[in-house]
Amino acid sequence: MSNTTEDSCAASVAKGNKTATVKAECSENRTEVDAFIGQLSLDPAEEYKTNNKRRGLALIFNQERFFWRLGMSDRHGTNADRYNLERRLKELNFDVNVYENYKQEEVWNKIYEASEADHSDADCFLLIFLSHGEQDHVFAYDGKISIPDITSMFKGDKCKSLVGKPKIFVLQACRGDKHDDPVTPACDDVDSELKTNEVVVDASAIHTLPAGADFIMCYSVAEGYYSHRETINGSWYIQDLCDVLHKFGSSLEFTELLTLVNRKVSMRSVGNCNDRSAIGKKQVPCFASMLTKKLYFRQKK
Repeated sequence: MSNTTEDSCAASVAKGNKTATVKAECSENRTEVDAFIGQLSLDPAEEYKTNNKRRGLALIFNQERFFWRLGMSDRHGTNADRYNLERRLKELNFDVNVYENYKQEEVWNKIYEASEADHSDADCFLLIFLSHGEQDHVFAYDGKISIPDITSMFKGDKCKSLVGKPKIFVLQACRGDKHDDPVTPACDDVDSELKTNEVVVDASAIHTLPAGADFIMCYSVAEGYYSHRETINGSWYIQDLCDVLHKFGSSLEFTELLTLVNRKVSMRSVGNCNDRSAIGKKQVPCFASMLTKKLYFRQKK
């Protein structure tokens, strides 16, 4: 506590000869707080407990088609993402449930069921949404789904069996209307291989959102930019996330794994696209971590 704060603390209640007593109490309180903080022992290597019976539930909402009134294009290639994710997550011992082209009410029902389920014997929880996006929403078949409303259902006061456990949300959707221009790197040690199928974008924008302790929000692209999806192979982000999960999912710490995914996606550029102005454009994913320990998905015995 600064001298200014100390003086104001004493002055706020000081009346005549009480000043010295109150000032001493403020000083004593400051010393006790500082001493308590100093006694805290933080182990930088501490990990989340992952020796529970189950790895945990993984929900995948795969939205390829949309009600015509929304004016949303079909998301060709998303089924490749769904297949790859389901395969890789099962390799990591997740209990995977896939929901295809669900309407708003159906999505909410499944999310509510998951929030009410007993996760006491699970390591974590994972939810993935493959869709178009807009501001702080993603789209179900017939309308918007609020991302803050989704995450709020898994906070400690709503889902007590997930308190202190990682809650992972992966959002494959556009987060703006800008293309990321290429910048020549200082070295040429970059994978120059380009995909040959057509590249399109997931329409509209999503904003980065805070969620709470032990949450991690994984986004296919930084805020304000297009997220690219190939019409045959699927989205860049999910392709590379699945590849890295396959190679390092059981050995690499999760935020380090996501950083590797960022690097891998950033090496791509748009090759074959109907929008000529998009040729050569780039993409960089991002994640917002509120995790408080290291997270590993080591193979269960």
